[in-house]
This record gives sequence, structure tokens and C-alpha cells, in this order.
Amino acid sequence: MIVANHWAEARRQHGLGRKKVTVQRWGWSDTSEAEAQAMADARADAALAQVLQDHATPRRERKVAYNGAEGVPIREEVLERHGDTVITRNTYGAHCLNTPDVLFADVDFATGASWKLHTVAAALLVVAVLLPARWVLGGWGFAVGILALLLFTSPLAKLLQRLAHALQGGPQARAMAGLQAFVQQHPHWAVRVYRTPAGLRLLATQGPVDPLSTEAQAFFSAVGADPLYVRMCTNQRCFRARLTGKPWRMGIDQHMRPRPGVWPVEPERLPQRQAWVQHYEQRAAQYAACHWLATVGSGAQHMAVLPVVELHDRLSGALEPARPLA
Repeated sequence: MIVANHWAEARRQHGLGRKKVTVQRWGWSDTSEAEAQAMADARADAALAQVLQDHATPRRERKVAYNGAEGVPIREEVLERHGDTVITRNTYGAHCLNTPDVLFADVDFATGASWKLHTVAAALLVVAVLLPARWVLGGWGFAVGILALLLFTSPLAKLLQRLAHALQGGPQARAMAGLQAFVQQHPHWAVRVYRTPAGLRLLATQGPVDPLSTEAQAFFSAVGADPLYVRMCTNQRCFRARLTGKPWRMGIDQHMRPRPGVWPVEPERLPQRQAWVQHYEQRAAQYAACHWLATVGSGAQHMAVLPVVELHDRLSGALEPARPLA
């Protein structure tokens, strides 16, 4: 896991006029800006040479979700370091915990009906509306049936989804099913379960876990972790958990300034960012990112994992149920 203190940017150009080729690359360092700049220069030189040979090579390293899912180290402001664990501020202002070997995974409850349920809903409408309307109304019946498909397929699919979730005990029970099945097959595992605004957060406490291990990948698959998050874990060799609320869930309707909230920020724009951050921190203190629910599995708590559990629970408000989730 790399979460650098210093960042620098380098650009290289080749050619003249409209045939000019420009590449951009980042460099990073825990030591100094000069070292970060040297890396950026070297990476830009290498990228330009590669682009001239292979035009499919990306010319820029853009900001992407998780700022690390594509292989570039997490480019966020470092707020605190606790041994190997690093607290950063993400692009929309929230604090995030980054750890090389303590497994976290968020599982969001499904909010939209799957394409399979849409197919079932459409088939039901064809049988219940389109065919009878065609029989009774002739040519007009076909038009009525098509209109019914357009208007009612999505609502019916959502209704079917709610019925399916109800039969399975609700979205939380459905999300827990994969975890329960995994723990039954791996009885030495212990997983703390937290409620988040959108679903569940899972924290494995039985011991350190390598993000590239087969067990980690099997766990992600069993619980239905976000594929983008899984790719970030693999590329960065780390796990990640948001510790403070999302601004829009706390009534903050203005994005972090300057936009976009990438790091580093030009010195002359730091006061603008700091003003937004001050307002955000005041609101965030009133909310929790998650609430602890239970522990599933063996209950084991490895000594190397406990400091991260304590840090996460304290900074996220997980043990303060009176604070609303955000």
C-alpha cells in the first residue's frame, strides 16, 4: 500500500503543430516534493516513449473512483498516520481509513430491480395485458399493450423485487446470507458487521488478510462486494473504509472547493478548500458513518487487527447509535 505525502506532475510533448503529442504523469514520495518531481519526470519520459510506439497507451492519468482502482497510488490528502494505517480525505471531503492487511468490505443493498426481474415483469404484462387487449380491441389493443409495457414494466419489476426481499427476510437478511454461508465454510473467520446508510460494512478480525489472497477474493465474491472496490484492493494492496459522512447526507449541498477535490491543491486555493473543510468537519461531528450490529463467526480478535478496529470504531462513530448515519 502506498499513500504518499508529496505529489508532483510532469508533462512531455513531442512533435509540432496539430501533430503534437502530449503526455502527463504523476510522481509521488513520502520524503520530499523534489523526489516526487523526479519520479514524475521519469514516468512522463517513459510514457512518451511508450505512446510513440503504442498509441493505445493512455496519455493522461485521470482522477478515477477510489483514486487507485487503475493502479496509481491513492492521491488524497494525508490526515493522520497510525503505523501502517493511513487516514486520508477523499475527493468529496470524507475521511477514509486505508490499511494494508485488515479486511473491510461494504455491501450495498440493491436499490434497482435486475434485468431478470424486468424481463419477468414484461412477460407478465404481455400475458395479462397485451394479449387480452389485442384479442378484445384488435389493432388498438396492440398499442394499448405496448403502452402498458412502457409504463408499468419498471414499477412491476420493483414490486417483484420488494416481494422477493420480503420472502427472504428483507434486504439485510439477504445481504447477510452470503456472509453466513462464507463463515460456515471458513469457521476460523470472525467478522464484525456494521450498518451503513446504504447497506452493511464487514470487518474481519481473525487476523491480517492479504488483499491478493484467494481467501480475500473468495470473501468478496461471497458477500457481493463492489467490483470497483475489489479492483482497488487488488491494485493498491490495501483495504479501505469511509469514516465520516457523505456531505449530501448531512445537508451540505456545495461540493468541496476547489473542484474537483483532487490532491494536491495549488497553494493559492488552499484557503478556499480549508473554509469548506471547516464547515464539513463541524457537521460531520454530529453523524456516524456506520453503527455496529454484531459479530459473526468465531469471534476471534487478532492482536494485530485490534488497533485498527479501535481506530475505525472511534473515528466512524460506530459505537454511538444516537448519531444518525450519513
